[in-house]
Amino acid sequence: MKHLYFMPGMAASPLIFEHIHLPEDEFSMHFLSWEIPYEKESLSDYALRMTQKIKHSSPVLIGVSFGGVLVQEMARHITVDQLVIISSVKSKRELPRRMKLSRKLKLYKILPTRLIGNIDKVAKYVFGVTAKHRVELYKKYLAMNEVVYLDWALEKMICWDQKEPPIDLIHIHGDADRVFPFRYIEGCIRVPGGTHIMILAKHRWFNENLPKILSENA
Repeated sequence: MKHLYFMPGMAASPLIFEHIHLPEDEFSMHFLSWEIPYEKESLSDYALRMTQKIKHSSPVLIGVSFGGVLVQEMARHITVDQLVIISSVKSKRELPRRMKLSRKLKLYKILPTRLIGNIDKVAKYVFGVTAKHRVELYKKYLAMNEVVYLDWALEKMICWDQKEPPIDLIHIHGDADRVFPFRYIEGCIRVPGGTHIMILAKHRWFNENLPKILSENA
């Protein structure tokens, strides 16, 4: 039995995994949630704190978007069986130009105050969508809209400094991702037509393929 721990994307709820159904005789699924960071808490310290929620030895960590960055940091503190990121990045080289520019000009310091109170802007930044008729849907999946969290998360994402990806990391990425464009991504399992929210929109693909991917890369 493999114990799979799922980490949602920035500000998102574990509900983003509600349509993921894997064989229960092979996999036990566990879901992690974001916590409010401590004042000036580093990403490494936050990741260490999150490992306290892991109740099984040598788990499989699966993270979406910024959650994919977090599980890579968590894997520095504990032994994992497998490490999977979805719609995410595995080194600072894969960050899009706008994030690199934001880092250089420190624009991330003014972003959160513009996002708070505007669900459409939050949905656009977190999920990569703009269609207003979908805002109600995304309200369901946004769990964290505290300024202190968004301040912290945006800075840690944009200023993430990992140079080389972990060995044997499994990267699943959609070729229509607008948050982390596919052209910047190196060495991944390509999902045709997959957007930044493909964990929702293409859940059938994951239900069919994720067990095979985990088995083939064991």
